[in-house]
Amino acid sequence: MSKPNIVLIVADQFRGDCLGILGHPDVKTPYLDTLAARGAYFTNMYTACPSCIPARAALLTGLSQEKNGRVGYQDGLPWEYEHTLAGELSKEGYYTQCVGKMHVHPPRKLMGFHNIEIHDGYLHYYRRDETPAYEHQTFYDDYLYWLKDQKGISRDIDDAGLQCNSWLARPWPYEEKYHPTNWVTERALDFLRRRDHEKPFFLNVSYVRPHPPLDAPKCYFDMYRSMNLRKPVRGDWNDENALNQRGWEFDSLTGTLDETQTNEALIGYYACITHLDHQIGRLLEALPKNTVIMFTSDHGEMLMDHMFFRKSLPYRGSASIPMILSGTSLRGKQDKVCELRDVLPTLIDIAGGEKRDFTDGESLLSPGEGREYLHGEHTYGDLSNHWIVTKTDKYVWFSKTGREQYFDLEKDGNETHNAINDACCLERVNKLRAFLIDSLKDRPEGFVKDGRLTPVDKVYPMIPNA
Repeated sequence: MSKPNIVLIVADQFRGDCLGILGHPDVKTPYLDTLAARGAYFTNMYTACPSCIPARAALLTGLSQEKNGRVGYQDGLPWEYEHTLAGELSKEGYYTQCVGKMHVHPPRKLMGFHNIEIHDGYLHYYRRDETPAYEHQTFYDDYLYWLKDQKGISRDIDDAGLQCNSWLARPWPYEEKYHPTNWVTERALDFLRRRDHEKPFFLNVSYVRPHPPLDAPKCYFDMYRSMNLRKPVRGDWNDENALNQRGWEFDSLTGTLDETQTNEALIGYYACITHLDHQIGRLLEALPKNTVIMFTSDHGEMLMDHMFFRKSLPYRGSASIPMILSGTSLRGKQDKVCELRDVLPTLIDIAGGEKRDFTDGESLLSPGEGREYLHGEHTYGDLSNHWIVTKTDKYVWFSKTGREQYFDLEKDGNETHNAINDACCLERVNKLRAFLIDSLKDRPEGFVKDGRLTPVDKVYPMIPNA
């Protein structure tokens, strides 16, 4: 029997709860809902290091953050890995193609793919004056090169007046066909037209949206303008002082104090998701029958929940991501605890390959309950964090301050009550804390001393000597 074709669709900054099939009250995702309804969808899918670079390291290598070394966000660090997802699928006889975002360094590094067509969003690091010409984004980014050819040399992806980490939102200023979401779909469709039909393919379609700028075409903004959108979640542990201090900054990690602009950010985010969903629909219609499709994201978006915007945090909006698998024998809702490192072994399994010994991941097709818990983390200044999550609860430790949180996810899925000192939870807190101590005991940063969690003043986005 011939090997199935494999399509991995990756969104950027797509929250795990933003699917209609999961009961979201506002966002509309008809094509992704269809994909999930006809396959399997995972309700405990996480990204262990929730920002673009470390999340993609786990995705492309099958390694945990402890093994790939990336525990925070930093551009410009070389990607030197012996094994990669595309490289391993190439060994199984696949032609491998990536269209869209890779966000690796150097920026056109193939990472095992036979061919790449790149759009990485707006990356400040690759627009510096001292950046070598061949690494400058205006030169290496295929979409941006195409946009300037189509619309003029001065055109750029921020022409709407928005910024790539901002909660500001407004519709795309040009015809929809020039939007980067449409471009990625068009290039994927062109690959399907010109592929070798006698060879199985692995196609990674990697979209930048709904990562800001929140700039979907106007018709998608219009879909949400008349809706009474659900307000952002608040909890008993939220830091209102931080919001008051930073709530007027256009790219604040707290979001905005202005309720009108908060609502506009929700509209813009959901508009980007529905626009993305419709473009994924175009792609799905063009795929050959013998194709397995996986959909996921690199990380989520706090979207003003708990007075936060963006990612890098241990909370649901940031660390929980979607996972849909269609075209296998697996069906319906799945609740095992999963992570991006599981993508590589899953796709190798689907390709009929032998289990790879180097990976830290587990195939989503494997029987059983899966891992008991997942250790996540992210360097983030005073908010640098480590966390342990299970199917039922979550323990959070802030590695610079020593502050702790505990959430009973069965009773409090929105993480509104910090139950760290509740008498009924102390035994469970101690157990999850012990899991974290075990995960960190050999780390060079010194997070554990004498068997106890120990705050560390300075942490770095790469594990020292990794």
